[in-house]
This record gives sequence, C-alpha cells and structure tokens, in this order.
Amino acid sequence: MKPVGLIKGPFSPKERIEYAKGSIVSQQLIMNKAGNITLFAFDEGQQLSEHTAPFDAVIQILDGTAEIQIAKDTYAVSAGEQIIMPANIPHAVFAVKPFKMMLIMIKGL
Repeated sequence: MKPVGLIKGPFSPKERIEYAKGSIVSQQLIMNKAGNITLFAFDEGQQLSEHTAPFDAVIQILDGTAEIQIAKDTYAVSAGEQIIMPANIPHAVFAVKPFKMMLIMIKGL
C-alpha cells in the first residue's frame, strides 16, 4: 500500500486502520529518508516471523495485546504500551488475538 501523504488535522491511528479476516493490513503514514511510520492490524493467528532490521524501531500497541519476541525474550504488550526493538536484533510479532499497532522506524545517519 502506498503512503497516504500527510494527514491534515488530528486523527486517531487506531481508527485509521481496520482488521481483515485472516490477514495483516498495513498503511504507511510517513516514509522518508529519516524513517517511516506504519499502522498495522493483525487478525488472530497472524504473525511476522523472526527477522532483523538495520534500524531501531518502536511499536506502540493501539488495540488488543501483541506477543513480541526480541532475541530470546517474549513480551505481552497491550494497548497504550510501547516496546523498543533495537537494530540488528532478531524479533517477531504474533497475534494471539487481533491487535493494532503503530511501527515507528528510525534510520541511522
């Protein structure tokens, strides 16, 4: 999905993205050389398998609870909470139940 461009005025990230049965939905809000901000909605049982990224990232849970693995540690992260995923460290995201998140990725200079 291509970026939607700058959004004028206040908005609720949680309400900008909807769940889809058996899927992960994503919507990029900002993408530039400094990094990007992307919304995700995970249906129950969906996952991003273990991978690494060359940049630090922050996940903000908007709705529900996510199971997030960083290195060998697993965390339950709920609506209103954040977790930092350091660059080059293996991580994975799993939806025990549906949840929404905002991913903020910061690129190094």
